[in-house]
Amino acid sequence: MPVKLEVCIDSVASALAAEKAGAHRLELCGNLAEGGTTPSSGMVQTIQAVCSLPIMMMIRPRGGDFLYSRMEFAVMERDIEEAKRLKVAGVVLGLLSKDGNIDKSKTARLIERARPLPVTFHRAFDMTRNSKDALKALRDLGVDRLLTSGREATAPEGSKLIAQLVKNAGRKLKIMPGGGLNAENVAQLVAETGVAEVHATGSHILPSEMEYRNEKIFMGVPGMPEYSLKQSSPENIKAILAALNG
Repeated sequence: MPVKLEVCIDSVASALAAEKAGAHRLELCGNLAEGGTTPSSGMVQTIQAVCSLPIMMMIRPRGGDFLYSRMEFAVMERDIEEAKRLKVAGVVLGLLSKDGNIDKSKTARLIERARPLPVTFHRAFDMTRNSKDALKALRDLGVDRLLTSGREATAPEGSKLIAQLVKNAGRKLKIMPGGGLNAENVAQLVAETGVAEVHATGSHILPSEMEYRNEKIFMGVPGMPEYSLKQSSPENIKAILAALNG
């Protein structure tokens, strides 16, 4: 069976690039510069109108850590209801407790609300105190897929743990590596871990088409370029797929 590629995106242009290149699935976020947050309904519906790839919708009310207040959790519950109304293919979420463990109670409540949609637990896993305990919690909760870099900065660096997770995940929980994957390293990672699907952006930087520029002001993070766009590249995604499956 070919190894599947999920492309992480935050724009319509990236969705179209992923489909054109032959990707299998999208993880749709807002604000990838912050690690990904819940996309707008308008973004979801527009992509659904022009792209046929299944969408896994991020459920994350803000950037930063994964310890959520009562009101932030209420936002996540409502966003899951919206995801179901929009008929996306699944949701992506992750919640931790103060002590660095999976927040089993809140995660269970969100999974119940999300069903029958499949649920991916994202790289909040990589911020947990203990990988064995976290994996057991996800198995017990009935999570369908785990996105992880193997608790390292990139998936290639975490390949040893990823391979161990694949062995210990059981039949129902799929392990999907993500973080720093590209055409140069993805085949080796698959060979080392035995995974059946991977997660990447395949991105490149495009210059803004703005002619007039006020470069003294930053609307977002100071120092982050205002006059460039980071989008998925069909060429980069095709290269990843070629490396995966020949």
